[in-house]
Amino acid sequence: MSSSMIMPFPARLKTELKLDPVLLAITGALLFGGFVILASASISISDNAAGNPFFYIQRQLLAAAIGGVAGAICLFIPMQVWQSLGPLLLLTGLALLTVVLVPGIGYEVNGSTRWVRVGFMNLQVSEPARLCFLMYLAGYLVRRNKAVREEFVGFLRPMLVLTLACILLLKEPDFGAAVVLLATALTMLFVAGARIRDFVVFFTAAVLAVLALTITAPYRMKRLTGFLDPWADPYDSGFQLTQSLIAIGRGEWFGVGLGESVQKLFYLPEAHTDFVFAVFAEEFGLLGSLVLIGLFLALLWRIFRIALRAHDAERLFEAYIAIGLGTWLGLQAFINVGVNMGMLPTKGLTLPLVSYGRSSLIITMICIGLLLRVHHELVVDAKPVNRKRGRRKS
Repeated sequence: MSSSMIMPFPARLKTELKLDPVLLAITGALLFGGFVILASASISISDNAAGNPFFYIQRQLLAAAIGGVAGAICLFIPMQVWQSLGPLLLLTGLALLTVVLVPGIGYEVNGSTRWVRVGFMNLQVSEPARLCFLMYLAGYLVRRNKAVREEFVGFLRPMLVLTLACILLLKEPDFGAAVVLLATALTMLFVAGARIRDFVVFFTAAVLAVLALTITAPYRMKRLTGFLDPWADPYDSGFQLTQSLIAIGRGEWFGVGLGESVQKLFYLPEAHTDFVFAVFAEEFGLLGSLVLIGLFLALLWRIFRIALRAHDAERLFEAYIAIGLGTWLGLQAFINVGVNMGMLPTKGLTLPLVSYGRSSLIITMICIGLLLRVHHELVVDAKPVNRKRGRRKS
């Protein structure tokens, strides 16, 4: 048994933290760059909504501080503790998605009931719930790995739970969050060795369900048709996308300059949230956009590198967690950029660490804290192993 499994929890607190400088640098670049982008994108809407041009950036800075504290706390909690809390985290996630649907508790914005009031802010419950589900799934894949690899029932059990979670998300409705959760879970199952034929059966059922939901919900069909040909109705169903494409086109190679975006001046809806990338592309151009996308690719590379190291060290729970968090962040960034560029239908997902969204930012920083904890345990636990091997060779 490794030293991390037998070291008492209070003793772990005294261990010198071994942080990943590369992961910290990439996260810091995205976070502080995001503050600059958000300040520029939100200045007009902030002034109009609250009479303060820095209203949204101030709220985002406060959320970053809360997320930083929460992520730092995660640095001192062994991953073994999270693994043991899997069933409780599952119940917590389901409770969050259920309570938001209770009349009088859930908070509605733009026709969607996705938030509950927590103190001074509205918490988007899909963010912490998704993290709870992924932690539970990682633990399940460790406990039932043989069943997942060899039996359809082993594959089906977690998918039934996650299907229930997706149904609750669709009731809000939050189609984008349901897609990200399901895709991330399937990726984790694939990495864990689930059989291809199990994926085919479930994927076929999922595609049929999505088609049925799209056809039976007029607003989803409107979004789909608006995405396929936004210029056919540029003042209604295609308005958001056409304004986003205009913003990206105005940026050309080098952009119009920081703060000089025209589309953010009440032309582009949700310029500080869903379409912040379009404002960034307008102000920094194609080259700036490539740099931003490169930072996200670097973030994914570093997270998956941690996952591979955890797998090589036979720490499967940590490996599955890293794979899940990396897939989640990467998929959400891909969807957000794809929506801004007209490659995907509008999903209402933020750009991690960049878009305005306090719940998203806090949970993302908690995810980074968990990844830093995984790196710390890998480094600390590797040291005794190396010393023993050295003695054997001598």
